[in-house]
Amino acid sequence: MTLIDGKAVSAQIKQEIAAEVEQIVAAGGKRPHLAAILVGHDGGSETYVANKVKACEACGFKSSLIRYEADVTEAELLAKVEELNQDADVDGFIVQLPLPKHISEQKVIEAIDYRKDVDGFHPINVGRLAIGLPCYVSATPNGIIELLRRYNIETSGKKCVVLGRSNIVGKPMATLMMQKANPGDATVTVCHSHSRDLKKECQEADIIIAAIGKPNFVTADMVKEGAVVIDVGTTRVPDATKKSGFRLNGDVKFDEVAPKCSFITPVPGGVGPMTIVSLMKNTLLAGKKAIYQ
Repeated sequence: MTLIDGKAVSAQIKQEIAAEVEQIVAAGGKRPHLAAILVGHDGGSETYVANKVKACEACGFKSSLIRYEADVTEAELLAKVEELNQDADVDGFIVQLPLPKHISEQKVIEAIDYRKDVDGFHPINVGRLAIGLPCYVSATPNGIIELLRRYNIETSGKKCVVLGRSNIVGKPMATLMMQKANPGDATVTVCHSHSRDLKKECQEADIIIAAIGKPNFVTADMVKEGAVVIDVGTTRVPDATKKSGFRLNGDVKFDEVAPKCSFITPVPGGVGPMTIVSLMKNTLLAGKKAIYQ
């Protein structure tokens, strides 16, 4: 069993990005600039955004953090999005989700200029991904593809089960695994809460990508010997032994599933660090105007 070390891979990619940024700047080019909008004080969002700012520093990017209280109006937020769309110095920006209930997330996502949508959530980027055109790919699926690539995990012709059908992970992940590419070329089944014989589907899978948001959902009896298991789950579970009072728990019951796997990602330290580094890769592409002129 090989443990897939997302932390080590992400550190390596950050070094690669930083080296390229220094070359760009030395040649008289512009330092990539990522902006982030954070609404309210959600604990998870605060952590994610802090990590994104840190990653920007490591990559040699310029970063801006724009904060709003939870009572910001939708109109005010949309006005800021439009301002960032027009700001020539900002190469890419994100609006950290989730947003307060009174703001339409979809409206905000669609208001972002797709050429600056480094989260890859805009319908134009999603549509381009679906038909295999260059685009900003949403960060978590992109990070998983990078892990499969760097660990030389064979995907062509393999049976891949994606657990979960969210717009952020499940759907784009299934699309990427189907693409005529390496990694890719897999036979993909998407399972969700209404799937029949979900256990049987998993038992037949060479690769399981669990993004269902239920701690310990995938158990040993669902996994065949030698399978590759990628755990996207990050649920906060109370833990009195931790200073924070909680620990992150994956969708996979790691201790019992790991011995059966050829490769498996831990939680934390697997997919998580790759999500942030994928955002950095998209920001570098945005800075270079590599996808959209």
